[in-house]
Parts: sequence; C-alpha cells; structure tokens
Amino acid sequence: MRVVQEKFAELDGQTITAYTLINDHGMEVTSIDYGCIITRMMIPDRDGTIENVVLGFDTLEEYLQHSPYFGAVVGRHAGRIKNGEFELDGKLYRLAKNDRGNHLHGGLRGFDKVIWDSEVKENADSVSLIFRYLSKDQEEGYPGNLKMKVTYTLNNDNEFTIIYVGVSDQKTVLNLTNHSYFNLSGNMKRNILDHVLTLKSDYFVELDEQLIPTGEFRLVENSVFDFRTGRKIRDGVVSKDRQNIIAGNGYDHPFLLTKNHHPQIILEDKESGRSLTIETDQPSVVLYTANQLSGEFKIRGINSQPYLGLCLETQGLPDAIHHSTFPSTILEKDEVYRSVTKYKFSISVKS
Repeated sequence: MRVVQEKFAELDGQTITAYTLINDHGMEVTSIDYGCIITRMMIPDRDGTIENVVLGFDTLEEYLQHSPYFGAVVGRHAGRIKNGEFELDGKLYRLAKNDRGNHLHGGLRGFDKVIWDSEVKENADSVSLIFRYLSKDQEEGYPGNLKMKVTYTLNNDNEFTIIYVGVSDQKTVLNLTNHSYFNLSGNMKRNILDHVLTLKSDYFVELDEQLIPTGEFRLVENSVFDFRTGRKIRDGVVSKDRQNIIAGNGYDHPFLLTKNHHPQIILEDKESGRSLTIETDQPSVVLYTANQLSGEFKIRGINSQPYLGLCLETQGLPDAIHHSTFPSTILEKDEVYRSVTKYKFSISVKS
C-alpha cells in the first residue's frame, strides 16, 4: 500500500495536489484537493487489463470550464432544494440559485469548487486521504460555521470507503454525496446502456418537471424502476414512462434503500467482468444516467455524450427540508453528522 503525490495545478496562488492511493492488487484511486474530486479509478478487468472506470479530466482548467460535478464531493446539500430557500425555526434562509430558480448541489460555489486541506495516512493494509474544510456561516446562504472532514480509504480487499463527518455551530441542513460517474467498460470504450444495475429498493421518489421531488413515493413494481433483480440501464432510456422522459430519457431519481450496511447496490458490466458493490448507511441513492451530458467538450479525447457514465449518489433525499415524510437532513447545533459509503470492486468469471 502506498500513496503518490504530485502537483496537479495552481489556482489563485494555491497548489492543487493529486494523490494516488495504490493497493497491492493494481487498484488505484486518484483524487485532487480541489473539490475532493476523484479523477481516476484504475481497476483490472477479467483479463487483468487495468483501466479507468470513472469520468474525469487531466487538467484543472477542464474541471473549471466543463465539469458536471465529475467525481466531486457535493454539499452542503446534495440534490435540489425548491426555490432555493427553506425555513428553520421560523427563519427563512435564501440559498444561491443555480438551477432554474432552484438550488442544486450546494450552489454556485459548493464543496465541489473549493480547495480542501489534505493529509495522508498510511497503514499496513490501507491508505487514507483526509480532507478538511470550514464552510463559514452564510456560505451560499446556509446557516452555521460547519467543520467538514472527508476521508477516502483504499484497502487491499479492493474496497474504497468514503467517510463524511460534519459539525455546525448552528442548526442547519446537511446532505453529502460523491458525484462520481462510473463506466465499468474501462476507459469509456462503451456507454453504460448495457450495464446491469441491481438496487435493493421497493420505492422511488416521483419528480416534477423541474426534477424536484413531488413528495410521492412510487412502488417500483411493474415498471422500469424495478431494479430488485437486476435491469439494464437501457430499459429506462427507451421507456415511455413520463418519469423517464422528464429526466431527459433515462434516470435522475432517488431510490429508497431497504437495508443499511448491506450490499444494496450492484453495478455490473458483463463484457469486462467488472462489478461494483456499494454499501451505505444513507437512506437513498440517486441514480443519474448522464442524460444531460452535453457534447460540447471532450473527456480524455472522447466526445462528451449522454449515457457515457452513471452516478450512484448515496445520500439523504433531495429537497427533504420541504417534505415531512422524508428522512430529515436537519443537523442540530453541535450534533455530529457522520455517513459511510463503501465501494467494492470485483471480477466475474466469463460464463
């Protein structure tokens, strides 16, 4: 186990560093301290060919100009907040509006667009990268000085774990996730339409025309939202279900997870043999199939296009502050927010 550090770029007089966590089996995870962005995940296929399985860029300039949250930690609140405002204890808080009059993924300068303090921790069977950031009171409109700590850990079992910890000196809202776009074909050789996804979920959250939750939980049964026994992503792209159409012909939906600390999410690419299993303590995962990914830029030489990757954003529900039936994303003063998501990669033998 080891960590390699190198200069990635400079921004406003500050050095951006790239850290590569490497285990003894050829798995590598590279992250930069701008936005805690995961730029690469190098994973072997069934033939032993090691390739990148996430979307990202090679330069900071590309992240600044084009990135749709590739690989970043997003917050303070992942997902959309309707009208960019909410009330706590009778006080109205107005947030930055960056999505058709709504607030999305922390606003104009969320956690994905700041430089985090970073340090490395090495152990015999794991290596960790620890990021820290102080989000000051009223940053993007949120109340409270929020101390954040995000830890990325890679071990020799090909497990990559993210631990989020936050404490605020005022009552606030907090909902964090990582926004990596996965493509298990390796180096984006194919799109993700034939990836097979399994979700332990009986319900998904209905969205309105602006992709804001309506508050209704819909049963997945007898629909293309039923991933309980595995389903190709393609099914939702060609679906005539209104929910798929308003999302841009695909998925951009929260799914309620039926179990915690259990393999709730499995993504497979049959051709490469790569499989990703995700366990989380979060109540939901947002499945986004890159329906809105534009063709206005290149990603490591490949034209950006819809369905080139998919996101599995483990988190609380978007807009939870406006829905009393949703699990709460309110964080009390001095309360410790802690969340863990584990990603495990494996290889299937060709049948």
